[in-house]
Amino acid sequence: MDINVIEEAKRVLRIEAQSILDLVERIDDHFLQAVEVLYHCKGRVVLMGMGKSGLVGRKIASTFASTGTPAFFIHPAEGLNGDFGMLAKEDVVVGISNSGETRELLDVLPLIKRYGNPLITLTGNRRSTLARAGDISLDIEVKEEACPLGLAPTASTTATLAIGDALAVALMMKKGFKKEDFALLHPGGALGKRLLMRVEGLMHSGEAFPKVFEKTLMKEVIFEITSKRLGVTGVCNEEGHLVGVITDGDLRRAIEKYADLLHRTASEVMTRNPKWIEKDGLAAKAVQIMEEYSITSLFVFNKAGDRVPVGIIHLHDLLKAGVV
Repeated sequence: MDINVIEEAKRVLRIEAQSILDLVERIDDHFLQAVEVLYHCKGRVVLMGMGKSGLVGRKIASTFASTGTPAFFIHPAEGLNGDFGMLAKEDVVVGISNSGETRELLDVLPLIKRYGNPLITLTGNRRSTLARAGDISLDIEVKEEACPLGLAPTASTTATLAIGDALAVALMMKKGFKKEDFALLHPGGALGKRLLMRVEGLMHSGEAFPKVFEKTLMKEVIFEITSKRLGVTGVCNEEGHLVGVITDGDLRRAIEKYADLLHRTASEVMTRNPKWIEKDGLAAKAVQIMEEYSITSLFVFNKAGDRVPVGIIHLHDLLKAGVV
C-alpha cells in the first residue's frame, strides 16, 4: 500500500471539509436575504456559470427543481447567442464564479440588469466585479484549494455546492415542502412509488381475482388457487361477503388432516378473518400489513365497512412495482 497516496487523499478531504465548515460563520443576513428573494420568486431560478462553476450550477439547479423550486441552467456563452430567450422578467438569476471576474458571466450582466432580474452572486472574491454587481452577494471564499498546485478548482467547487444545497434546503423548509411533494416530483423513483402508488393500481380484480364459496368442494378450490397463480383464494358466503381465505399453507395442513380432502368444502379448510386493505390505500401500507402479519396477500375492499371484496393484492405485485 502506498502510504503517500493515503495521506494525500486524507489531506484533500480535510481541506474540503474545512472549506465547508468555514462557510458556517458566513450564514448571515445576506444568506437570509437570498432565501427571501428566492422564496418570493414568481418565475424560475436561473443558474449561470462557466467551467467547473457551470457544472456546479447545473447540480444546484437540479437540487432546486427537485425540492419544489423551478430552476434551470443557462450557459452564459450560449445565453449571448440566443438562450437568453428562456429568461423571463419574473426569474431570479444566480451567478457563480469563484474569481468573480469570469468574462462570459460579466458579459451577460447588462442583459440581466436590462431585464431587471434580481441577481444573487456566489463568489470567492467579495471585491470582484460580479460580487459588486449582485443585489445579494454570498461569500464562498476558501483558504486554499485541495489541488497542491492551487490550480484545479477543488475546495472552492465543494464550498459552492454546499452553499447551493444550504439555499435549496432552507428554501424547501420555508415553503413547507414535504416528502409527499418530493414524491410527486420523483414519480419514477423508489420514494415516489412508496408514497404515490395505490393498491387499486396493483390489485387483481374481475376474472383474475381468485374466489370460491363456502360450499365449494376442495378439488375445485385447488383448481382455483392453481389457475389464478397467486397461491391463495378468498372464500365468500352466499351473499358474496368475504368470510375466509385458503392459502398454500392451509392446503398443506389440510392434506395432513383430511384423508378425503378433495371431498371436503372450502369452509372446512379456510382460515377466518383474512386481512384486507381499502383500494385507495397506499401500496406501502399494504407492505406494512403483510410484514406485520407475515402474509403475502391482502384482500381489497372499496372502503372500510364493506364486506364484498373487489380484488386481491400480492407481495409479488408490490415487488414488481418496486414498492418493496
